[in-house]
Amino acid sequence: MKSIDCLKIGRPLCLILLTCFLCPLDLVEAAEKFEADLIVYGGTSSGVIAAVQAKKMGKTVIVVGPDKHLGGLSSGGLGFTDTGNKAVIGGLSRDFYHRLWKKYQQPETWRWQKQSDYGNKGQGTPAIDGENRTMWIFEPHVAESVFEDYIREFQIPVYRNEWLDREKGVLKADARITSITMLSGKTFSGRMFIDATYEGDLMAAAGVSYHVGREANSVYDENWNGIQTGVLHHRHHFGALKSRISPYVIPGDPSSGVLPKISTEPPGEYGAGDKRIQAYCYRWCATDHPENRIPFPRPEGYNPKQYELLVRVYEAGWKETFDKFDPIPNHKTDTNNHGPFSTDNIGMNYDYPEASYERRKEILDEHRRYQQGWLYFVANDARIPKDVQEKMQKWGLPKDEFVDNGHWPHQIYVREARRMIGQFVMTENELTKKKPTPNSVGMGSYTIDSHNVQRYITPDGYVQNEGDIGVGISPYSIAYGSLVPQKGQCDNLMVSVCVSSSHIAFGSIRMEPVFMILGQSAATAAVMAIDKDLAVQQVPYADLRGQLLKEGQVLEYTAVASAGDAKVKMFVDPRKLKGIVVDDDDAKLIGDWKISNASGYFVGNGYRHEGAAQDGQASAIFEARLPSAGVYEVRVSWPPNANRSSKVQIQVEASDGTKTIMINQQSAPDADDHFQSLGTFSFDADKSAAVTITNKDANGYVVIDAVKWLPRP
Repeated sequence: MKSIDCLKIGRPLCLILLTCFLCPLDLVEAAEKFEADLIVYGGTSSGVIAAVQAKKMGKTVIVVGPDKHLGGLSSGGLGFTDTGNKAVIGGLSRDFYHRLWKKYQQPETWRWQKQSDYGNKGQGTPAIDGENRTMWIFEPHVAESVFEDYIREFQIPVYRNEWLDREKGVLKADARITSITMLSGKTFSGRMFIDATYEGDLMAAAGVSYHVGREANSVYDENWNGIQTGVLHHRHHFGALKSRISPYVIPGDPSSGVLPKISTEPPGEYGAGDKRIQAYCYRWCATDHPENRIPFPRPEGYNPKQYELLVRVYEAGWKETFDKFDPIPNHKTDTNNHGPFSTDNIGMNYDYPEASYERRKEILDEHRRYQQGWLYFVANDARIPKDVQEKMQKWGLPKDEFVDNGHWPHQIYVREARRMIGQFVMTENELTKKKPTPNSVGMGSYTIDSHNVQRYITPDGYVQNEGDIGVGISPYSIAYGSLVPQKGQCDNLMVSVCVSSSHIAFGSIRMEPVFMILGQSAATAAVMAIDKDLAVQQVPYADLRGQLLKEGQVLEYTAVASAGDAKVKMFVDPRKLKGIVVDDDDAKLIGDWKISNASGYFVGNGYRHEGAAQDGQASAIFEARLPSAGVYEVRVSWPPNANRSSKVQIQVEASDGTKTIMINQQSAPDADDHFQSLGTFSFDADKSAAVTITNKDANGYVVIDAVKWLPRP
């Protein structure tokens, strides 16, 4: 019998069909009960890896969930893997990329391109890492085949297109889940459960605490979490354009109405919390191979008026349309959002995390229609610059990808939904090493990265995006407590995707290699809890750690310079410096500051530069709350280079006024501690001391690293 898709037809109609139109045998099947040691809800990459680990440790396991295709985003279009530091990717996560490498050693995998023609140009790190036998960049269907290989090899039962009954589908005895029931009527009983979904539906239905949206910076003493008005990272904002853009139908005339995709709500106060979440998009796959290419389709309900803002972006001189057509094998791309008005459907997903299945489908349909319409618009509308349009027309959807879904990805990029408030909450302070992380069960290393959260109208009447953050970090540990609920809420549930973290910390944790790492660690802990008859909160960490290391997980990382290195990088922990130190990670940034750590010396995780823009639009404000009023010496650090500006303006706000100092960043700071003195100044205790570095009148790169205040007699 053909399965019923409850998401498409809606839960009420689905239940009617199940009740009235199924034959008796089907009713028996719908009421069937299934049992295993471990039940994994969600066929994402994390879910599959968790199931494999449980089987490796000798336990029975079932994977059940809404997915028709296994692997989530890893097989859903994100083939240009966000790895960060590959050295911290271990265990089954690394095994996945090794298996991909093995697939690409087979000549038949290279259908549209010779393997020798696919290289690593412009990719920074090898796509095909022969030395380590890994493949980090790959096609969606090849990744899906690896996940299916896992299922066959380890003989794991998988129940697809099964939707948790979120209202009454979780049965608990005290603080333990005994079974979960799907809308189809199927019931799954187990001793342990793992929620490996992007949405956290099982976690929420089990009564576990969670959060949706951005916490205020004050909640966890963070800098990058709450509303980030005035902070412009990357180039996904309208400030990156040559001219500002009016949000109104008739430019400059508010009475004419507001263009689509722009909110008329106030953005909120800087640093405050809200219920808004990162924008979603599909990581769509494109090809320029004529034999495999399908022209971008005109989606049903297409409305060119939805893209008026894009026309104005091009009129303002935008030239980066194809910058994120990242190459993957066989003349294809993994294509991501890039620019002020791109494939991220900003502001259209706020209610997705807790929406009904029916409402989620509406949101997914709208996102698909918007994004396919964006592509069709660029390829066909007469107002698009000719050179852009001609290039876009050479691309299309690949015939051999997502063949049962109109060649469109089956998985949207859920950059965040619910996040558990568990036994331990990961925050930016753990990621930046300001606070220690207890009981590591894996590592992350990717930039703290949030896509835009809202598009609003500024007080002076222009359009702006808000929420895009990029903060460079070094490898960090992830706490076991972030995988388990608070004690007493649920004793036999692990959460491997919607982990316990703040909004901004999740911006780094949310990478697919990390989800696989955490899936393996969660399953390992679940098996140990079964064997010892313990709650997941009681698993002895020493035992868990030993098993994870045995399984090849990387729990700590220390960079070791090779003997052949001509220059060993020196990065200094700002907490170990004398005085009150403010790193560039903690500065308020205005303009487009790019992260780097190429220099031989820097404070913290790296430093930043503004791309030698020389436009007077970039500034960084370093603010410190001094312990007492008095005289302080102000010192600034930067990595020197011949391409730096020889005249960098720095303003020091003191109690007796503001003083401007000019420095030459082509030369090194003159002190042994790599800091340059700006002089001594008097400061009050009742307001923050501020140092502002700008690129006004600069003649090269302006870099920022750290500022410190030293008390003087």
